[in-house]
Amino acid sequence: MSSNQQPHLSPRDRMKQAKQQEARSEALRRRVIVAVSVVGAIAVVGGGAALAIGTAGGSGSDDTAASASGSTLVVPANASGPDGTVVVYGKADAPHTLKVYEDFRCPICKNFEASAGSTVQQLADDGQYKIEYHLAAFLDSNLGGKGSRTALAAAGAALNEGVDKFKQFHDVLYANQPDEREDGFGDVNRILDLAGQVPGLKTEAFTKAVTEGTYRPWAAKVASAFNNSGVQGTPTVQLDGKQLNIFGQSGPLNGEQFKALVKQSIGG
Repeated sequence: MSSNQQPHLSPRDRMKQAKQQEARSEALRRRVIVAVSVVGAIAVVGGGAALAIGTAGGSGSDDTAASASGSTLVVPANASGPDGTVVVYGKADAPHTLKVYEDFRCPICKNFEASAGSTVQQLADDGQYKIEYHLAAFLDSNLGGKGSRTALAAAGAALNEGVDKFKQFHDVLYANQPDEREDGFGDVNRILDLAGQVPGLKTEAFTKAVTEGTYRPWAAKVASAFNNSGVQGTPTVQLDGKQLNIFGQSGPLNGEQFKALVKQSIGG
C-alpha cells in the first residue's frame, strides 16, 4: 500500500472518523471565538472598549428601526434621558454617574456581570454613584436573529413595572444568557419564563406587553441612541465621562478590583 493510499474503513469506522473530525472542527471554532473575546478584552487594558464578537454600528440601527416600523412608540414609565432612552438606577442626587453600555446578547458583558455586577449595584445602592444604562442591539446584526431586540423590549416592559424590577430582570437575563450561536432571547416564551424568576414582575400587563411587543419601537430608539453615541463596543463603562478599564490581564475585574478602580477614579 502506498503512503498516500487510505486503508479500507468499515461504515462504522467511517462514521466514527467523521464524528472525530466534527469534534475537532468544533473545538477549533470555540478556540477562535475565545481568542476573539480575549483580544477584545485585552484591548480594554490599553483604554479601548471590549468588543463583543464584533463592533457596534453597521446595519444594526436600520434593522432595529425596520422591526418597529408602523408601530406606535410607547415609552416605559420610569425611563430617563433624551427621548426616554436611558435607564437610571440609584439615587438621583448621587454625586457621580456611572454609564454602562451593554447588549443583552454580549457574552463579555455577561462575564463582567458575573465577576463584578453585584459590586457595581452595591456601590449604587450605597449612593456613591447612580448608574445610567445605555442598551444596544447591534449583536442581532452581527450574530443573526432578534434576541437583543426582544430582550431589550422586554426590559422596557420590566422598566414600566419599576426600576428595581428592570434591574432584577437585567440580572436574570445575564445569568441565563444563551450561547452566542443561539438566538434564545428571540423566543418570547423563553423571555417570559425568565421573567418568572423576578418576584412580582410577571403581571398581566407585563406579559401582554412582552407578547404583543409593546416596547419594540422604544427598544429601536434605545438601540439607535446607542449606535449614535460614539461607543464602539460592549461592555463600555464610564465614570463621570471617563472610560474605566474594567478588564485586567486575566479577564474582567472582580468586585474588589472594581471598587478600588472606582475609588481611584473619584479620588476617594
